[in-house]
Amino acid sequence: MTFPKDFIWGAATASYQIEGAAKEDGRQESVWDDFSHQPGRTKYGASGDIACDHYHRYKEDVQLFSELGIPNYRFSVAWPRVLSYDNDSKGGAIHGKVNQKGLDFYDNLIDSLLEKNITPWLTLFHWDLPLVLERKGGWRNRDIRYWAAEYTELIVKKFGDRVKNFFTINEMPCIHGGYLGWMAPGIEISRKEQFNVMHNLLLTHGTMVQAIRANASAGTKIGLAHCGFANFPATDSAEDIAAFEKSMDVLEVKPETWHPQKGTGELNGGSLHYWCDPIYFGDYPKEAYEAFASYMPEILDGDMKIISSPVDFHGQNIYEGVAICAPTSDKDKEQGFSIKEFPYGYPTTGAKWNITPRSMRYFTKHISDRYKKPVIISENGLSTSDFISPDGKVHDTLRIDFTTAYLNELGKSIQDGANICGYFHWSILDNFEWARGYTERFGLVHVDYETQKRTPKDSAYWFRDVIKNNGTL
Repeated sequence: MTFPKDFIWGAATASYQIEGAAKEDGRQESVWDDFSHQPGRTKYGASGDIACDHYHRYKEDVQLFSELGIPNYRFSVAWPRVLSYDNDSKGGAIHGKVNQKGLDFYDNLIDSLLEKNITPWLTLFHWDLPLVLERKGGWRNRDIRYWAAEYTELIVKKFGDRVKNFFTINEMPCIHGGYLGWMAPGIEISRKEQFNVMHNLLLTHGTMVQAIRANASAGTKIGLAHCGFANFPATDSAEDIAAFEKSMDVLEVKPETWHPQKGTGELNGGSLHYWCDPIYFGDYPKEAYEAFASYMPEILDGDMKIISSPVDFHGQNIYEGVAICAPTSDKDKEQGFSIKEFPYGYPTTGAKWNITPRSMRYFTKHISDRYKKPVIISENGLSTSDFISPDGKVHDTLRIDFTTAYLNELGKSIQDGANICGYFHWSILDNFEWARGYTERFGLVHVDYETQKRTPKDSAYWFRDVIKNNGTL
């Protein structure tokens, strides 16, 4: 299908995953620098110390993005590259010292993008929290909203004359995962503290929205990039679609799975409604107060007003989902749905994530209907073990097939009436894939990490044509 006029096509990256230059030009350590250098935390002890060396090669990369017809580029600023903090400060207000060399890098990057007619989409926070701030409590400390406001004000005042599209925080559920032990900073805290961390993330998002509004020029657009398993109906039957809608209201999850299930007392960390209802409706779902009464965070006067500061779009990262069907047992009749298990041999990505294109159709429609905001797919892509073939090219047919299937379903969502206004492919470059290190490749462009040679894959040229033809597949 052809997508709507003015549909936003683009590709995305994140600072720690591509920049490298971890100890250059005044950059301080982030939680990911610390985490990745702890034994056993990442695959083969990999880190983002060098990554794609984008810090030194950004001009080459921007030229390549232009040649590949990328009209919109989503990137993040590394907080510890632009602000440094005193390790010895005790209590009171914490203020960062501006690192001009760090600002200069992003200044030059943004100018380079605009020279090539590539529109910058700036993500303020994509996981690389300054380590000094984590040691002062990080997301456990309500004061992080003030630290983030200072950082946001700096970035918007510096770049807001040229950057008109901002994401506040990328994937709050994954940041929360850093306090479950499996992401940076890699510590485990009590359940009560976990709920406070989630509240502080939402509070900080709202504070960042306000800081952008206060310092940006007219016409600036603001949103967030959320994530989580994207439920979808197993079939197009009315019964399965109704079951899917019921599953979306369930905030609890079956332990050790991502399967929604009432009565477990375990919060689904990726729950769309738990995270996003406060942003759009000004309060947590009433079911949360019932199911998690002893764990809900302390909510102070004014918190929800800050959290629900108006945004302009909703960004959603979609990779895989859970198939929902009408109840198949008496046990499931009360909750109104069952989980349809994937059969043996079901197709998966290199990350062993299930390939579920239908999640793109139904999950985006649900978001659009519930929150009444334009929806942007802020990430979608495939990890595989791509390699250079004897002919010197990368023939990643699976990525093309994967993206074709997901875009077809996104088109169906638009035909169903969903307000979908954009799609960013993850990622433009192969990169450091967090705890998985360099064992998987998400990029449209192959990166040889020893030589830093860039080789556009077949999918890069295919995606260029998709953009040129506005989604005609």
